[in-house]
Amino acid sequence: MGLLAGVLVALLVLPVACTVGVGARDSAHWFQEEPQDLDLRPSAQRSKILAADGSTIATFYYQNRVEVRLDQIAPIARRAVLAIEDSRFYQHGALDSQGTLRALLSNLNSGEVTQGGSGITQQYVKNLLLEQADTKAEQQQALALTPARKIRELRYAVAVEKRFPKDEILRRYLNIAYFGDGAYGIEAASRRYFSKSAAKLTLAEAATLAGVTRNPQAYNPRLHPGAARQRRDTVLNRMVELDWLPADEARRAAADQVKLKITETPNGCTVSKAPFFCDYVQREILTNPVFGKTAKERERLLKRGGLTIRTTLDPQTQQAAQRAVDRHVPPKNSAGKAAAEVLVEPGTGEIKGMVVDRKLGPDSERGKTWINFAADASHGSSIGMQAGSTFKAFTLAAALEEGMPFGTRLMAPVRFIPTGYRNCDGDPVNATTPLRNSADGEGGRSFSLVTGTHHSVNTFFLALQREVGLCDTVEMAEKLGMRQANGKPLQQYPSFTLGFNTVSPLRMAAAYAAFGARGKYCKPIALTSVTHSSGKKLKVPRADCEQVMDKGAADAVNHVMKGVLTSGTARGMGIGRPAAGKTGTVDNFSAAWFAGYTPDLAAAVWVGDPRGGYKYPMTSLCMDGRCYGSVFGATIPAPIWRDSMIGALAGREAGSFHRPPSRYFSRGSGEDLVTLPDVRGLKLSAAIARLRSAGFRVNVGGGVESEYPKGTVADMSPAPGARTEPGTYVTLYPSDGRPEPDPTEPPDDDPEDPFPDLPFPDGPRLPD
Repeated sequence: MGLLAGVLVALLVLPVACTVGVGARDSAHWFQEEPQDLDLRPSAQRSKILAADGSTIATFYYQNRVEVRLDQIAPIARRAVLAIEDSRFYQHGALDSQGTLRALLSNLNSGEVTQGGSGITQQYVKNLLLEQADTKAEQQQALALTPARKIRELRYAVAVEKRFPKDEILRRYLNIAYFGDGAYGIEAASRRYFSKSAAKLTLAEAATLAGVTRNPQAYNPRLHPGAARQRRDTVLNRMVELDWLPADEARRAAADQVKLKITETPNGCTVSKAPFFCDYVQREILTNPVFGKTAKERERLLKRGGLTIRTTLDPQTQQAAQRAVDRHVPPKNSAGKAAAEVLVEPGTGEIKGMVVDRKLGPDSERGKTWINFAADASHGSSIGMQAGSTFKAFTLAAALEEGMPFGTRLMAPVRFIPTGYRNCDGDPVNATTPLRNSADGEGGRSFSLVTGTHHSVNTFFLALQREVGLCDTVEMAEKLGMRQANGKPLQQYPSFTLGFNTVSPLRMAAAYAAFGARGKYCKPIALTSVTHSSGKKLKVPRADCEQVMDKGAADAVNHVMKGVLTSGTARGMGIGRPAAGKTGTVDNFSAAWFAGYTPDLAAAVWVGDPRGGYKYPMTSLCMDGRCYGSVFGATIPAPIWRDSMIGALAGREAGSFHRPPSRYFSRGSGEDLVTLPDVRGLKLSAAIARLRSAGFRVNVGGGVESEYPKGTVADMSPAPGARTEPGTYVTLYPSDGRPEPDPTEPPDDDPEDPFPDLPFPDGPRLPD
């Protein structure tokens, strides 16, 4: 029988060999040669993304497969597969003469390939060729019912048998076979259908899985339990026939219905608990040449390489941020607004959290978006958002880096004509359109570095930027990692300090993290390690931390911006530990920001409208029954930041900022308040001179009647003795003199007595 099988195989091999230019005499040699195109690389395996604590964020795969060793598969499962697929596997070579003869005779009689007769080795080869098919044509060729395909599989099987021992071939087959329902390999199938590892399969479960591979669709136990049960019983009976299983055990196993415990295996980021961070990591793999020369190579690595991708994500931080964002800007809110936040660790650049208030999915569905508003275009398709006054921190940093003390005062006019600026190429970049302060109405007086920052006065920062130099301000922002979200350099115009550049919350958080790290900037990173299924460690992007600011200057920035949370535009938003930050309100209330930090964690929050902030501004905003009026950085973004930081840092020791060098106090603290002198009773000219000499500006109001002589100061606002900043306007009210008495009023015997004597109707007056 073996000789007859060999003859029949030779007859089939000969025409196929001839088509590739091999003569009849050499056909046997050709068949025995190892094919040059034989690719025995490991089967495609799913990759997984892990958080910093080792918990799974997401999985990626073309084929849901988990490679296991042979000893990690229950022996009963191995016997069940061999019984129904190739009981003589350990006795024959690449070609099972008996099985092949039976199949070939049937195929010759019918004129086509109708019967398989393939052994485990040939089935492994068939699955391998199908898996490695990248095009539809290659897939069709791998499945074609032709003698040519069969001979190709036989030739490959011979090579496989030469290269590997039987146990290794069986292991490879059990890891590559398709078991239906998206499960490739017996381990993934066991987890899918029974929620357990293949090492713990029972007899009935093992027989069920062994029966599926012949026709994974027809015998799918989830979709077709009846057919799956019949097939399971066929496997059990075959094991009894081979004396591999006692009949009574087979009867007990066949007595029950197929019992399933289905486990879903998520694929991709849409079902992840951290979908936008997951998407960021996915894009990091798919766009970075470190992980492959071409996009196709990188995608293949991610979805077939069985990568273990360890990340920087902190679940506590992520959950706190997601709760905060969703609480203040619900995913399906009635106003159509959106919010995004990124949290970065100072000194390491590690991204600890990244959230958007929407689900990851098609924008056509309410409450979903494919755009990661938290990241740059390269990692989320976002074109970025104007940053508003959060950019003022870079002007402040440049000024302090140049040694300006806190008490440096500049006049902040109500309107500012932006002239006297040059970009980093030395070209003048001026304008004639006046810029003004935002709706807070500040301006018209002088401010210090401290008070100008606390009150976020636009015209003060325009004047400070001119004093420092536009280019110096731009270079400070660039040293702190700022670029436009589209990857291009920052644009340089006078309104730079007011935040017209479109940027991402990720870059803003990383920049502010550098302040918390005393001037050390780290590129934001999401990956800590990537390990291939082979055990090889792949190179990952590094934070490349660098000291870009003088430590003392960074300490000074922190000192000033702490006051924003205590006495500035975000007062009341403290988190119970040392913290600093800056509000940002974009022109026409088209968006709002808050960026803040501690020495341990930095975060940047954006709130706006994905449909376009200028078209849908946040003025008179009402959202889900709550009305805000006009939205500033302290209105919604700052509360999101506060709630996120409190939750993220809960249970963690609080860090503290360093005291800035004494040189920054050379002109005072910048917060010094002057006692307003009492000028009531002085002649108006003398009062004005005294107030001006004390550093105040003076307005004269209308005359009032008073006890003070006419022409002197009768009243003043603020009141005498008030503690206020130099440069504040003081309004004086001249006296018009004592009012003339009204002749119609009766005279009062004793004008000092407020209770005139009145008769008592019921008796004499009681003594005091």
